[in-house]
Amino acid sequence: MRIISGEFKGRKIEPPKNLPVRPTTDMAKESLFNILNNLFYFDELKVLDLFSGTGSISYEFASRGTETITCVDNDFNCTKFILQMAEKFEMPLQVIKSDVFKFLETSQNKYNVIFADPPYALAHEEFAKIVELVFAHSLLEADGLLIIEHSKHTDLSTLEYFSHSRSYGGCVFSFFGQIID
Repeated sequence: MRIISGEFKGRKIEPPKNLPVRPTTDMAKESLFNILNNLFYFDELKVLDLFSGTGSISYEFASRGTETITCVDNDFNCTKFILQMAEKFEMPLQVIKSDVFKFLETSQNKYNVIFADPPYALAHEEFAKIVELVFAHSLLEADGLLIIEHSKHTDLSTLEYFSHSRSYGGCVFSFFGQIID
């Protein structure tokens, strides 16, 4: 795994083999960040990375100049690894070990981008709960965007606030919030 663009472009991230993760592919990350690059100035963003895993998405935001990034994961080894990488690369990541659903219920902050990469096997009701909590607690700024990564076998298009989705191999990004063509 590597950082695709920005200040840390090309840096390799080598997570321990025992992490319970499925990292987003470089191709899918590059495509996602090409979309985001046309919508936002990265240095002005407040980002929330849910189910952070290895921290791959957060490193991409930090490499592009985002200075307010919160990573949330329930796995101790994942949060420990993200903290190590943040320190190594001197990235401004706030790392929180927490159940994502509990975090969403109690968070008082607003974000421009909320990225969630839950386990692909998550029940449809749990995907829906992510969307419900984000919008019920007004966690997005007015022009904000919730992006959920999921398997091509999961359809989130019936959920409230759904805008559209983009597919990259077996990976799908569903966008909620502002409408993007």
